[in-house]
Amino acid sequence: MGRPVTVAVISHKPYRMPQDPMYLPLHVGAALHPDVLPDWAQDNTGDNISERNAKYSELTGLYWLWKNDDSDYQGIVHYRRHFGTANRSAKAAKGTASRDRFQRIVSEQELSQLLEGCDIVLPRKRDYYIETIYSHYAHTFPGEQLDTTRAIIAEQHPEYLPAFDTLMKGKKAHMFNMFIMSREKLGEYCTWLFAVLEELERRTDDSAYDAFNARYPGRISEMLMDVWLNTRGYAYAELPVISPEPVNWAKKGTGFLMAKFGGKKYGKSF
Repeated sequence: MGRPVTVAVISHKPYRMPQDPMYLPLHVGAALHPDVLPDWAQDNTGDNISERNAKYSELTGLYWLWKNDDSDYQGIVHYRRHFGTANRSAKAAKGTASRDRFQRIVSEQELSQLLEGCDIVLPRKRDYYIETIYSHYAHTFPGEQLDTTRAIIAEQHPEYLPAFDTLMKGKKAHMFNMFIMSREKLGEYCTWLFAVLEELERRTDDSAYDAFNARYPGRISEMLMDVWLNTRGYAYAELPVISPEPVNWAKKGTGFLMAKFGGKKYGKSF
């Protein structure tokens, strides 16, 4: 018998974890670095693709959750990126002025109430303002990866193509590979998602990619959530995103502008 909700907190290194019991610290890439987090759940147990973590990033954790957990609701967040509470009274009780951002991470109690009205919870959409989803990716990474993804969807999943094209022309999307949904819907999403990404790998010559650029299946997957969601027409709710560490917006903004106007591809994460 599974738990009502399990949210895997994806990490590849030691980091503070939320204390709410619905959160499961999950070591990803455990097949490649088995000694880093031996006391956490490991993504190289059971049915897994842990050895592909260098390309799939947090998705090896998603795959593990899909194949090995039987909670009613399942989801993933990241060690430096969590769902924040939307409950104003909870914020007041916890003290939003507190420097401890972990106090503003959503609880199972609040999440369960939210899930009574929908089966999927997502982060608020990211707005690129001066870029479309396609142009932003093409300015920062090889745009042909998206072209190949489109070709795969057109050939193998044509019913998803209108949603893909609409997303690529828009400026907003649910990013970050953060979501919580019913086990049935997560299984449906993963079945579709991993089939697309595996075919993308087969069609991409990544032999010259460095470690940073090799993570393209994980990056492409961020844009596929809305393609699946908008095609299926499922209702969802949104929560704010909480980062336990301050975000260097100046650095991120400079990288964004240099990619768009200076033709400088990303060479590292911000």
